[in-house]
Amino acid sequence: MNIENLNKIAVKMVEKGKGILAADESSPTCKKRFDSINVESTEKNRNVYRDMLFTTPNMNKFISGVILFDETLRQNTIEDKVPFPKYLESLGVIPGIKVDKGAHPLANSNSEKVTEGLDGLDDRLKEYYSLGARFAKWRAVINISDSAPTERAISVNAHALGRYSALCQKNDIVPIVEPEIIMDGTHTIEKSFSVTESVLNATFKELFSQGVVLEGIILKPNMVLAGYDSSKKASVDKVAEMTVMVLKRCVPSAVPGIAFLSGGQSDENATAHLNKMNKILGNNSPWNLTYSYGRALQAPALKAWSGHPNKIVDAQKAFYKRAELNSLATLGNYNSDME
Repeated sequence: MNIENLNKIAVKMVEKGKGILAADESSPTCKKRFDSINVESTEKNRNVYRDMLFTTPNMNKFISGVILFDETLRQNTIEDKVPFPKYLESLGVIPGIKVDKGAHPLANSNSEKVTEGLDGLDDRLKEYYSLGARFAKWRAVINISDSAPTERAISVNAHALGRYSALCQKNDIVPIVEPEIIMDGTHTIEKSFSVTESVLNATFKELFSQGVVLEGIILKPNMVLAGYDSSKKASVDKVAEMTVMVLKRCVPSAVPGIAFLSGGQSDENATAHLNKMNKILGNNSPWNLTYSYGRALQAPALKAWSGHPNKIVDAQKAFYKRAELNSLATLGNYNSDME
């Protein structure tokens, strides 16, 4: 484990003005996205779509890294047949890889889940490194309901995040640690805060106990939001204030940066919340706050493209604009009039 190099990569991933493109949708998720635009989800079409995003002119002004799916890590650019990791690296964009095998039902639980994928992970990480990946991602899923989350669900998911992170660092790969509180439901923002605090505390306890070097990780948390079906919606200011508060309570300053997931928020809300948090913290933030968005970066481009070759330029412009607006949000310089 080269701690200095891990830290160097982590710092670059959360560089001010840049964020991470989450393009690691599994084939079933990609099918849902493609179904929404009436495009068949074939390997070729997925390759064309990812190529469209990655070859957007000057996208590297706003994108520091890209999380890839196993299939995408092995694909090439359409025009020059350059492997995607090599192409991204040529732009100064760091290639990464999703390594978990998804959330599965937790034994002896009614509705809770645990993320699987630790079996054989050491060998897979070695292969991914050889293919050009320099960071990885593992997503834990925590639901809120009248009976959830239980301490057991929080504990097993935090433990898995710790084991994954240790294996990544052993293989000189920076782990993105993603404990996601799902915002489906009717819960209040106060409940979301409480659960997020418990999950983050459990996660960092496991990272410490398993010898993970915090200077060589990136945290990818949810923002603190009311449930999407809650009757009490929180303002942009409230979301930002409560998210910053929970981060200050739980995240050590040794962590180089925090790259938020969008978690089903609208494109505009995900950007506005990030912007407000950076305004609150200003130059006194112990970490860089940035984005690791999937749908919130891609949705306008997907809609503009809709599978038509003659719409690729329009789609790339839509992706570029969304990335630029989020870049401004990392600096606290975004406002809604820019939409």
